[in-house]
Order: sequence, then C-alpha cells, then structure tokens
Amino acid sequence: MPTFPKPVRHLFPDLTGSLRALRGLIRSRLWAQIVFAMVIGVGSGVALSPHGWAWVEPSTADLLAEWFALPGQIFLALVQMIVVPLVICSIILGITSNEDMAALRRVGLRVLPYFLTTTTVAVCIGLSVVLWINPGQYVDQSLVQAQLGSQDAHAVVTSHPQAESALGPTTLSNEALSTAATLPRHIVGVIPTNPLQAALEQSMFQVVIFSILMGLAAASLARRKALPLLDLAGSLMDISMRIVSWGMVLVPFAVFGLLAQITIKVGIDVLLGMGVYVLSVLLGLVLLLTVYLLVILLLGRRNPLTFLGQIKEVMLLAFSTSSSAAVMPVSIQTAEEKMKLPPGIVRFMIPLGATVNMDGTALYQVVAAVFLTQVFGIDLSAGQLILLMVTTIGASIGAPSTPGVGIVILASVLEGFGVPPSGMALIIGVDRILDMSRTSVNVTGDLVATTVISRWLGASDTAEGGLPSKNT
Repeated sequence: MPTFPKPVRHLFPDLTGSLRALRGLIRSRLWAQIVFAMVIGVGSGVALSPHGWAWVEPSTADLLAEWFALPGQIFLALVQMIVVPLVICSIILGITSNEDMAALRRVGLRVLPYFLTTTTVAVCIGLSVVLWINPGQYVDQSLVQAQLGSQDAHAVVTSHPQAESALGPTTLSNEALSTAATLPRHIVGVIPTNPLQAALEQSMFQVVIFSILMGLAAASLARRKALPLLDLAGSLMDISMRIVSWGMVLVPFAVFGLLAQITIKVGIDVLLGMGVYVLSVLLGLVLLLTVYLLVILLLGRRNPLTFLGQIKEVMLLAFSTSSSAAVMPVSIQTAEEKMKLPPGIVRFMIPLGATVNMDGTALYQVVAAVFLTQVFGIDLSAGQLILLMVTTIGASIGAPSTPGVGIVILASVLEGFGVPPSGMALIIGVDRILDMSRTSVNVTGDLVATTVISRWLGASDTAEGGLPSKNT
C-alpha cells in the first residue's frame, strides 16, 4: 500500500498568519474580557427584565434584548457558516497526516471505547446525584400538574430559544429511541447518501462519517493522486481559521448580548424557583469535571491546574455560546498552540468529539428525566433505570452541537417512560443556564480526550506532525 511521507507542513499549511489576530486576542487576556462581559450582561438583563427590576417597559425590554443579541447572533452565524468545511478538512487532514495506516486503526481502537466509557461514567454520576438529592420532592406536584396539564410537548419544545433549529434531520427521531425494530434502518441512515444535503442541513454526524470515509480513501491512494484534495483541504482550513479570527473580535460583545438577552427573557426568579434541580445538574457536572481532571492527571500526565489555565478561554466561550460547534475552531487552536498537541490528532479528535462525545449532555438528560419522573410520581424500576441510561447514551451520540438541542433530545428520551408531555415546560425556563454549563463540560471532555489519546499514542510531546507511527 502506498504511504505518505511524514510531514506535514505541506498537508497542514502554516497557520501563523491566519491565526495571528486570534493569538493576539488570547494573549491579551480574552478570558478576562469574557468574564467582564458575562457579569455586565447578566446585570443588564436583570435591570431591564420584566421579571427583574423592570427599568423599562416589557416591549422595550424585548426590543433591547434582540439588539443586544445581535453581535452574538452574527458570531454564531459566522461559525455555522464555516463549521462544515472546517470539520471536513480537519478530519481529512488528520487522517491523511501519517504514513502508517496501522496508526489509524490504533486511534480508532482507543477512541470509541474511551468515548463510551466516559459517557457511561457521566450517566452514572448523573443518576447517582439525582437519586441521592431527589430534587423532585422540592416541587409542588399538584400545582405543577394543574398548571401544565394542558400543554403540548411539541409546542413547548419548539418555543424554546434556539431549539426549533435543532429539530429535523439532525435530531434522533422518536422511532429510533422507542423501538429496536428500526435500528438497522437508522444504522444505514448515518451514511450520507447525499453529502450536500447533509452539509446543508448541518447533520454533523453524517458529515463526520463522510469526512472519515474520504480521509481513509485519500490515505489509501498514491500521494500524487490524493495531493490535490489535500491541498484544497489545507487551503479551506486556513480560510476557515481566518474567518474565525475575524469573528473572535466580536466575542466579548457576543457574550454580553447573549447573556443579557436570556436574562431579560427569563429573569432570575425562574432560576431560583428550580434551584434544587439546577444545583443537582451543576453538582453532577462539577463531579464529571473532577473526573476529567483526574483523567488528565493519571492518564494524560499533565497538571490539572495548568490544563485548566490553558483551556479557560475555551470553557468561557462555550459557556457563553452554548454551542460546541461555535467553540470548535478555538478548541483546535488551543490544543495546537497552547497544549502543544499534534495537529494530526487534534484535527481528527476535536470535530469527532464535538459530535459524539457529549458527556455533559448525557448527564443532564439523566438528571432531568429522573427529576420529571419524581415530580409526576412515577416510580422507575431498576430495569427502567438501566434502560434510561442506555437510551441516554445512545441519544447523546451524534447529537447536533447547537444551542438548545439537549431539551429537544430529552423530549424524545422521556416518551417511553410515562412522563406527561407537559412536563417539559417545567424545565424549559432554566434550560439555558444548564445548556451553557454542560457545553463547557462537553468541550472540556473533548480536550481531555485529545490529550489522553495523544499520550496513549506516544505523541504528547509532539508540537507538530501527524498521527504517530508505530515506531514513534
């Protein structure tokens, strides 16, 4: 089989020029700008919200909320514009960056078990926390049923901010979650018969499958035949990162606007009224983050505090945007520039992790599902709890990395467990703050996975290059 030379300055163009603006912002303490914008955004939202201090009329507050969110919407639109070519190019370049096809098999044999293991751990943490705290007992069950009895599940879910765009081809259907008879059809369905349609609909799981197959095929060809594709992928990668560097100028304004908008619309009272449930989810996420830090220490052989210092901008940006896709370019830049991980592994692992490694989302779904069964007086047997865990793990894989999608998937997960459709309205109001938190944990998990896989493959000290060969 023909092989590629090591090397990868040609396959990975020098991104120094296109990333100069991005690195400059990071070095000028972007994290401090983000934190400041978060505080000002929440404060402005409380002052203007009809549910807060109500300094202005509700109609004026709604108008201001839309204008405040404009920079954030522009930033998200820019990232959504380039996320598909970025994922495709990253995965293709990551796969074709090594001359040893055995290295690709070694990556695959490690990545999938790792992702399944961490997701299972996340689900177990969530289930343990919700059964221990039992947040449903702090909610007036009769009052909830009286207020929510006439609501419609689909109407509730689609009214959630950002959730409507997540419905459709990118969301796992109710059929796929409720009956095993459709499993073969859905397995075939992950292969994009029309890659252009998958790209247009941003069906990221199908885009990842297409990219992996393209990368494997290119790696198996003679170098001269694959070189035009690799040149094109390298150029698109460079262009995508340049666009991201332009968008990063908007980040502090985007953070301020998005947080101000959600605070104006929801208010603080909603968050306080569901405090025990919110704290249950946040406690589970903190415990999962602690597990990640232990993994970094024991398997990644890195100082956890140093690791957190390197990724703080990524975590803050993820918290503000609630989108793993929006943070993906910054995650790639952080892993390569700050963490000194090899581009071949980074550009394969980060897009893949943003699509299939949703540990924070899986944890949240388990806590929310059991919480709603507690509120509505539904006792789950041990078998049903195990089924819920398995269903949650499956639902979190391939979930769209867009804001609000967790609540949409949860509606599908709950269908077979006896929770009334109206129950979704109970957690809609506080979902955004939890969405922001679990997204931060999701992107942290992607960076942890990339670090660990690099270490396992003996490439943790390689600043540039592809996947390590067998003799590395």
